[in-house]
Amino acid sequence: MSDDKKARTGKAVSRRTVLKGSAAAAGLAVGSGAVSGFPTIWAQNIKDVTLRFVGSGVTHQAPWKAMIEKDMGFKVDFTVTDFDTIKNRGITQPRSYDLLEPTANNLRAMWPTNVFQAIDSTRLKHWDEAIDLYHAEGKIWPDASFGQGQNPSLVLYTDKQGGRKFAKAGSSKWLTMVPSQHNADTLGYNRDLTGRTLETWAELISDEWRGRVALQLLPEIALMDMGMALKASGLVAYEDMGNMTRDEIDKTFAIMNDLKRQKHFRGFWLTFGESVNLMLSKEVVLQSMWSPAVTVVRAQGVNAVYADLKEGYRAWTIGFMLPKHLDGLKLDAAYAFFDWLYTGSSGAYFAKQGYYMPTPQRTKEFLSEDEWGFWYEGKAAKGVIKDPLGNDLEQPGRVRDGGTYKNRMGRVAVWNSEPDELVYMTDKFDEFQAI
Repeated sequence: MSDDKKARTGKAVSRRTVLKGSAAAAGLAVGSGAVSGFPTIWAQNIKDVTLRFVGSGVTHQAPWKAMIEKDMGFKVDFTVTDFDTIKNRGITQPRSYDLLEPTANNLRAMWPTNVFQAIDSTRLKHWDEAIDLYHAEGKIWPDASFGQGQNPSLVLYTDKQGGRKFAKAGSSKWLTMVPSQHNADTLGYNRDLTGRTLETWAELISDEWRGRVALQLLPEIALMDMGMALKASGLVAYEDMGNMTRDEIDKTFAIMNDLKRQKHFRGFWLTFGESVNLMLSKEVVLQSMWSPAVTVVRAQGVNAVYADLKEGYRAWTIGFMLPKHLDGLKLDAAYAFFDWLYTGSSGAYFAKQGYYMPTPQRTKEFLSEDEWGFWYEGKAAKGVIKDPLGNDLEQPGRVRDGGTYKNRMGRVAVWNSEPDELVYMTDKFDEFQAI
C-alpha cells in the first residue's frame, strides 16, 4: 500500500472511531445517516429491508450474518452453496438474490450476460484504500508476481454503466464486483502420515501417496493443481496454466487418466466440509485444500500442514455482484454494506480463519498485536491464537503455514481462471471421472 493510501487510511480510521461511538449512542450505526450519508427516510425504513445473499461457506456463516444485522440495522438472508451453483444461479435466476458472491474467475462467463449492474466505485468510501491488486498495478507490491491465468485486475473493471466488456484496470470508475476475500492456495497434508515436510507440487502425483490423494471437483481448478504438479515434475510445459490449450489439456488428462486407473486418487471434494472430512478420516494423506480447512483439521487433533511449496501458490478472489434490477432502498443498503465490509471488523473475523480482506490496514485495527503478527507477519504466536468464536486454534510458538502475507500473495504462480477451452476441459473431466 502506498504512503498516501496509508495516510488516508489513518484519517478514515479516526473518523470511523468517532462515528462508531456516536452510532452506538444512537443505537443504530448505519441508520444514523452519519456513517453512510443517507437521508433520514433511509434510516427510518432500513429495518424493513432484507437483503438476500447467495454465496459460499467461505464467508456466509451465521456469526458474520449476526455481525451484519447488528451493525447495519437491516436483515439479511443467506443461501449457502458451492461456487458452480453460485455462478449458474447468478446467471439464470437473478431475481432470486440481491447480492451474489461468486469467484472472480467466473466473471468472464458471468459479466457479458447483461444480468448484472456495474458498481460505482466513487460511491464506495474506502475503495481508494484497497490493495493495489485491485487497481491498475494488479499486484499488491511492486515486486509481487502478477501470476499466470486470470489476475483479478483483468476482469474487475468495465467501461461504463451498462457496459458488457472489461476495461483496463483503473481506467474506469465502474466495477464488475466489489472484492471481498482473497487467498493463496496450495496442498494440505498430514505430517504424521508423510513423516517429512513436503516442498514441491510434484508430491501430488508421487507414487508414494498412491490411493491417498484427493482433488477438487471443479475441472478448471483440478487441472491447475495437476498442472502445477506436472510442471514441477517436468512432465508437461504450459504457456499459461490458467488458460491451457487443447494440446496441453490432452497431455494433462493423459497422465491424470493413467493415475486414475492406478487408483491414485482416494476422492474428490466440492465443498469446504468435504475436504475437512477427507483429511480427518486419515484415508487421505495429501490433497488440494483451502488454508482455513487445514486449520480446522489441525484444531481437531490432526497434524495437518499447509505446504509452502517452492513453485508458488494458486490464488483466488471472490467478491460481490449486484443484479441489474436492484434499485431504490435495497440498492442503497447494498452500497452501505460494501462500505461496512471494508471497515475492518469483517477483515478481522475472516483473518482469524486465514483469509485476507482488501483493506488490511483497517483489518489491523480489529486484531491484537499478536494476532496481526501471526496471521499477517509470519511471527510465532506469543499466546494462544483463537478462532472468531473464541476457540483455541493455535498454541504459543506456532507460526502460520506459509508465513507472511507477502510470502503467500507475493508468490502467486497462477490465479484461478476460467479457460477459453472450458467446455472441452469439462467434457474431458467427465470422461476422467467415468474411469
